[in-house]
Amino acid sequence: MATDPQDSVKIGIVSISDRASTGVYEDKGLPALQEWLTRALKNPITFEPRLIPDEQARISATLIELVDAGCSLVLTTGGTGPALRDVTPEATLAVAHKEMPGFGEQMRQISLKFVPTGILSRQVAVIRDQSLIINLPGQPKSIAETLEGLKDADGKSIVPGIFAAVPYCIDLIGGPYLETHDEVCKAFRPKNAVRSK
Repeated sequence: MATDPQDSVKIGIVSISDRASTGVYEDKGLPALQEWLTRALKNPITFEPRLIPDEQARISATLIELVDAGCSLVLTTGGTGPALRDVTPEATLAVAHKEMPGFGEQMRQISLKFVPTGILSRQVAVIRDQSLIINLPGQPKSIAETLEGLKDADGKSIVPGIFAAVPYCIDLIGGPYLETHDEVCKAFRPKNAVRSK
């Protein structure tokens, strides 16, 4: 089945930080998410950005609001460590219909290539209705590494990024057909799931 024009996609991006949400410092999470997604996806994107504090009920309510608004993908940044105020994974699991543990496992594998404290990250991914929700790390550099994966000097993949699996996951839950720029992140689909041009 040919798609023309490309499916538009609505993406929720949520930065979770007590200090950035109160203006103590500039939020870098939302710009990092928006920049990477704009580079990676061929689809026209409508972003639904939110900057909120580390409050579990508020995070859960925001995720539900974005899913209900038609976001097929919701990416969060921040609040996934072991600190007392880090409650993003709990808030995300509280709204889940299905848990997708492979995403968190792979994110920790990527982090461990850089720092031994990668094992302290608690990112999770879940499905709610027809939306995929993924918790990402807080640092802009880590966001890009996690989504894109690691490549050697010749551009060959060393560790796959998690975004390679996102388009097919969204296909399976009934969302729009996402197409990526291969040089940023090559989406993987089984041959029978690839739409002809």
